[in-house]
Amino acid sequence: MRDGSTGESLGEAWQALTGGLRRDLGAQIFGQWIRPIKLGAFDSVEGELELLLPSDFSAKWVRDHYADRLGLAWKSAVPEVRTLAIRSRPNGAQIQRLRAVDDTAPTVQELATAQDSALDPRYTFENFVKAQANILAYTAAERMAAPEAPLFNPLYLQAATGQGKTHLMHAIGHAWRAANPGARVVYMPAERFMMEFVTAMRAKETMAFKTRLRAADLLLIDDIQFIIGKMSTQEEFLHTIDAIVGSGKRLVVAADRAPQALDGVDQRILSRLSQGLVADIQPADLELRRDILEHRLASMPQVQVGEDVVEFLARTISRNVRELEGGLNKLLAYAQLTGKPVSKQLAEEQLKDILSACRRRITIDEIQRTVCEYYRIDRSEMSSKRRARAIVRPRQVAMYIAKMMTPRSYPEIGRKFGGRDHSTVIHAVRLVEELRGKDSEMDNDVRALLRQLEA
Repeated sequence: MRDGSTGESLGEAWQALTGGLRRDLGAQIFGQWIRPIKLGAFDSVEGELELLLPSDFSAKWVRDHYADRLGLAWKSAVPEVRTLAIRSRPNGAQIQRLRAVDDTAPTVQELATAQDSALDPRYTFENFVKAQANILAYTAAERMAAPEAPLFNPLYLQAATGQGKTHLMHAIGHAWRAANPGARVVYMPAERFMMEFVTAMRAKETMAFKTRLRAADLLLIDDIQFIIGKMSTQEEFLHTIDAIVGSGKRLVVAADRAPQALDGVDQRILSRLSQGLVADIQPADLELRRDILEHRLASMPQVQVGEDVVEFLARTISRNVRELEGGLNKLLAYAQLTGKPVSKQLAEEQLKDILSACRRRITIDEIQRTVCEYYRIDRSEMSSKRRARAIVRPRQVAMYIAKMMTPRSYPEIGRKFGGRDHSTVIHAVRLVEELRGKDSEMDNDVRALLRQLEA
């Protein structure tokens, strides 16, 4: 499937790509998820390249979070690579040997050293763009990093992928460390928590693991939805929560859903997480996306980007902030390398994969049709004046998803729902978001609809 010369060229391309991926994703994310990737077989007929990771969990995580970014990078560097197959390595013994050579499974002490300095220098409060969509989470994060005792502990940050919750966690860590130079700040994703705990158990070093975490003055645990699996891991996490909060230290966790909507997590953990403040970050609207781009460009005065380009990117790349910034990075890098001016035409040419994915994202008509099929109501009810609960709730869900998945304004959405006023749409969006936070059935309905629409 792959001859030696092809393998060498793909290897060289991968070496070149990793530099850009490290820059775009940051050293911590790159080291955790991208560095362990090994190239597998390449099918030159189908144009499919295998990317192999040490475990099923890490393969799924990379597929869910970085497949688009990796696919775009490969297509730009090697046009023959048309699709990626992201899988775990099939041979367990081989994985262990590779880990020993490639340093993807460091010792407990090495993990401790790495995690204590894992804060990304790019993610500070100064670099976070505030807006109505994130003001509660931003303000709560500032309070958690302030010298005085917080009014709530733990702080639970809730947001979809790429909306800024990880940025705020790192910002809290930076601000707390700056105000308390001798303080212990530990940041780790939940998957890393599980991996370290299992490693410590196998090495009979669980006391060292517990001591390090519980000695933290500020503990930051990201992507808490992945605290799943063995009850021993969850039990340890529960004891860590109790130890940190009970001793008056600070705990911040983040997830892509409300505590009550976490699947496979011990109810005692959910209860502890709900005792503090749950602060959500709404999807960035057009104005916030525009502000984010302008804030980023303000730090690069030597770069000339017209308002038409900013408006085009803000309107078109609407899925999440991370994708928006990634698109800008790619555009600026291409312009710098080729010497071409940054223009709307250049953006359309160089970001076509991202743009086409966003344009496929959906129309309000498709959202209405999908929601009506899901709730088994007639399509005409989206525009009707009926106020029966069985009709109103699906209509509100459709408005909420329309705001999430399209760049349409509140008035534009209202017009598609029988000429309703923009205030009606705002109410629907806020209501559904609130219901998702406390009603797991509603949250499951919305997630099922999003998956169906994204497919």
